[in-house]
Amino acid sequence: MKYMTKFQSELTDEKKSPFKKYREIFVGKKGFWDLLKFEIITTFISSLPGGIGFFLRKISYPFIFGKIGKNVVFGRSITFRHPHKIIIGDNVIIDDNCVLDGKSTENPGIVISNNVFINRNTILSCHFGTIEIGDNTNIGNNSIIHSASKVKIGKNVIMAASCHIIGSKREMDRLDVPVIAQQTSSKGIYIEDNVWLGALVFVNDGVTIGRDSVIGAGSIVLNDIPEYHVAFGSPAKPVRTRKEKGN
Repeated sequence: MKYMTKFQSELTDEKKSPFKKYREIFVGKKGFWDLLKFEIITTFISSLPGGIGFFLRKISYPFIFGKIGKNVVFGRSITFRHPHKIIIGDNVIIDDNCVLDGKSTENPGIVISNNVFINRNTILSCHFGTIEIGDNTNIGNNSIIHSASKVKIGKNVIMAASCHIIGSKREMDRLDVPVIAQQTSSKGIYIEDNVWLGALVFVNDGVTIGRDSVIGAGSIVLNDIPEYHVAFGSPAKPVRTRKEKGN
């Protein structure tokens, strides 16, 4: 018996042609015109260097994305899936080699608000969930935001490099089949306004981090953090409130 994830099953489904698998996983629409636009842009424009690359991405990406605001800058070699389910606000910068995977049961799957900076090599992945990023937020390089239900990041949030926000977990109660064949579940993650996450922070599914909190570098957040608190450790625990005198 073959044991694999749902995504692996989709990729190895012998009843579907490679062309149909590609269209379902990457493009997300059945129309020939939608496929043609996607192919032209990803093949000839997405990796172009220099000013001409920036200019052509600026004028061509609105044809395949759900909505793109004013003054948006796209770096080179950005991978996108189901771009019609991605909405981007004004003055957003998405650096080189990012992944925007809008493959969601909802529409839109990814909403990036105004003045957001997503640094290079970052992955935003909708595993049939949704991701919302509030105004003025900065996502550090090499970060991963994964959602199987809902991940909501508030305004003015700063995430240092290599943070992992993982809004799902795999069940492991059954012993008759491997963990890889068991279901995933998701409660969602909520990071409220003005939060600072240090480098290499991991946030577990089901967690809410209250507004104006600070999470120390390298922490693993398994439980809710109250607002205005400084927390660190593995698992992260609040050590003091920022409202204390002298802080």
